[in-house]
Amino acid sequence: MAVCSVCGKKRVTGNNVSHANNKTRRVFQPNLQRIRLTTDQGTKRMSVCTRCLRSGKVKKAV
Repeated sequence: MAVCSVCGKKRVTGNNVSHANNKTRRVFQPNLQRIRLTTDQGTKRMSVCTRCLRSGKVKKAV
């Protein structure tokens, strides 16, 4: 499932709006990257959004 394991960011629904103002449902997916992280139990592979990666909330495993 598309959920960030750090901040819990998940998919959000909205509308596609055409030039004729027709509205159909759509889904906004978070930009998740599957990376190796260092945790207190060791290294784990988790899905993390790019906002958490860029802000330094996680420590990447070398």
